[in-house]
Amino acid sequence: MQSPRVLLTNDDGIDAPGIEALYRELRTVADVTVIAPDENQSGMGRTRNGAVTLRDHEWGYRLAGTPADCVAFGLGGSDAEFDAVVSGINDSPNLGNYVVGRSGTVGAGIEASFLGTPAIAVSAYHSEDFHCHPGEAYDFTRPAVVARNLLERVWETAVFDDVDLLNVNAPVDVDAPSLRLTHVLADYAQSVEDVVVEDDPAADGGSADGGPDDESEVTDRDVRLVDQTWPHVVGFGNPMPGIDEHRERYPANSDRRAIVDGSVSVSPLSMTHEYVETPALDAVVDSVASSLTE
Repeated sequence: MQSPRVLLTNDDGIDAPGIEALYRELRTVADVTVIAPDENQSGMGRTRNGAVTLRDHEWGYRLAGTPADCVAFGLGGSDAEFDAVVSGINDSPNLGNYVVGRSGTVGAGIEASFLGTPAIAVSAYHSEDFHCHPGEAYDFTRPAVVARNLLERVWETAVFDDVDLLNVNAPVDVDAPSLRLTHVLADYAQSVEDVVVEDDPAADGGSADGGPDDESEVTDRDVRLVDQTWPHVVGFGNPMPGIDEHRERYPANSDRRAIVDGSVSVSPLSMTHEYVETPALDAVVDSVASSLTE
């Protein structure tokens, strides 16, 4: 069987250690061309730009744009033909419905699937540190080997006839991790905090010159939007310390539970946005339709 032709991209930038490790492993089983962002584009999701700038790179191209831009150019504007897109290795896990939805690493895979090409998104985590920051301090070989094995074996099957995207999270520090199929868990909260500027009289209700506020003026309010993606952690802190008391919160087949257990999480996803049939909405539509004809 012919080796797959792979477009490799990421969202941490073409100089990140994660993509280097993945490039090194994938080359042993695939024909790999890298088209990756010139700089870090984390959290960009499927954001696209109207115009981008390309520069040659020894592996392919570095592109001044987003991961989705890289995929769009590679699949629609380059001379090469690709059988699959692989995105990663991200230096932090991408798990949970909300985070997956805004991840640049996963966003590249989603863009690929809409353009008719199957994809694998690969992210890494550390079983104690959680985030692999800075990337240069970690060895991404283990997640890269997992990705290579998955690509090699999936390519010999009909998996991508039914699956658009495999979202993979793998530990960098577990020698022989178990691997499990997982569901992307929807579990997320958001908190909002007022930002108080120190030594600013206006922060205590007065005007900047110490006098009363002028109610006729529009006053700005600065707030901080803080993610709470784990029950005992606010923001992007490390959720692993003390996680044992929250372990049972996460179903055994969920991506979050796999990470808690130090396993490799593989979530098969579809981008079809399938029709959801609900009698309640049927009744609403019938009622509105009737009112429009009266």
